[in-house]
Amino acid sequence: MIHGPLPDRDDPTSAAAGNSPAAALDRALAILNNIIVVIAAVALVAACAILSYSVLSRALFKAANYWQDEAAVFLLVGATFMTAAYVQQNRGHIGIEAFVGLLSPLANRIRLWLVDAATFLFCAFFTWKSWTLAHEAYVDGQVSNSMWSPPLAIPYALMALGMSLLCVQIIVQLALPFTGARRT
Repeated sequence: MIHGPLPDRDDPTSAAAGNSPAAALDRALAILNNIIVVIAAVALVAACAILSYSVLSRALFKAANYWQDEAAVFLLVGATFMTAAYVQQNRGHIGIEAFVGLLSPLANRIRLWLVDAATFLFCAFFTWKSWTLAHEAYVDGQVSNSMWSPPLAIPYALMALGMSLLCVQIIVQLALPFTGARRT
């Protein structure tokens, strides 16, 4: 069992140092990701407020709540997918750490790069399908099956945009070792 920082997560909150395009893109993504996290935090608070209002208005005033659940789900989908690149940048995802302490630093860097490459392949496929879904929802004018009937292109586009940012983040992380840039 390892206690304390893991060798492959040295100071995860810092962007890459260096003059390479990958390092510059990593720094730009760090700024964008921090802005998105603040917006996502506001969206989470809004979803909590909407759901609380829904429960109170239904319990106290027997008011109909046909829009609250969908609005909260849209906010939660946006917050979840739009912050995926931030989580990846900070290596905050769940990982199996059984091998980290057993491998040399070089082997850990290679392991981490291979995991990022496999992750990119999955995320690229998911991104492609998300954009396809968003496009179909927009072109066909798909709406949810409720009285409110908001367009489904909204959550699908948030999902696709968030996955696109995640793919860009992974590409940058795959490129950084080859540019000589190091995370500071």
